[in-house]
Amino acid sequence: MPNKATARVPASTTNLGPGFDVLGLALQLYSTISLEEIGDGTEIEVAGVDVDKLSNNESNIAYRAANLVFDKCGYKPKGLRLVLTNGIPAIRGLGGSGTAILGGLLTANALCDNPFSRTELLDFATEFEGHPDNVAASLLGGLVISMMQGSHVHSIQLDCDSDLRVVVAIPDFSLSTKVARGVLPQTVDFADAIHNVSRSSMLVAAIATGKLEMLSLAMADRLHQPYRTSLIPGFDDVAESAMRAGALSVALSGAGPSIAAYCTTSTDEIGSQMSQAFQRNQISCDIKVLPIDSAGATVQMNGI
Repeated sequence: MPNKATARVPASTTNLGPGFDVLGLALQLYSTISLEEIGDGTEIEVAGVDVDKLSNNESNIAYRAANLVFDKCGYKPKGLRLVLTNGIPAIRGLGGSGTAILGGLLTANALCDNPFSRTELLDFATEFEGHPDNVAASLLGGLVISMMQGSHVHSIQLDCDSDLRVVVAIPDFSLSTKVARGVLPQTVDFADAIHNVSRSSMLVAAIATGKLEMLSLAMADRLHQPYRTSLIPGFDDVAESAMRAGALSVALSGAGPSIAAYCTTSTDEIGSQMSQAFQRNQISCDIKVLPIDSAGATVQMNGI
């Protein structure tokens, strides 16, 4: 049995406007998680960005995910050393917690000689996250459409136009999913539901067929963004600035506060205009121009 495994897991942006809790897109921004069986004890190390927001003890979510796999397959390691190198800003709407969960699951599964399929691991990850959109995209890569049937996740992955880029403006404040969900209504108008069904369906078709000019219409949302954008000062200014600079469409990244502009050209100008718009609202931000990750999470075996 190998004694060390390392997973590389991409970030994700989800919802893409109308696809609330359904659509996810993997991005070329990564965290790595290595898990090694040692003689005894528990060693947990975190490095990279936002380490002050990451746990370095047994409450670490990657560590807990790894132990879920060990429990399910009945394996008891003598000791464990986990190293999480975080490349994804935490609590910013880019699926950072999902990457940690997947890293723990994938590396533990590898150390146990892969008793669980990726479909089963996706179910485990969704059990941790509460929704499948981030973890499905990070696991499978590309654009992923997911739905729940009971406790089981059904997902379909689609490749994207290789020219598609996501310019992400990451503000210098965090916004928890719990808070962002707390502002949502308990019920929605029937017409709004139909609006989102039509737009999310058109969005998937537009990406699948390369008709990216449809994104500006297809990414319109009525179910969550009208409520959540009030939590993000300057959202309208940032979105309008990105569109004027040449973006195809703009949406919240996940629950926010990051804002994602979808484009094929003018990435630097779009990013510059988004940054300036945030600055006009007294907010600093980091800009990342991210291609789509088409491969999803990978695992490498090391050691004996």
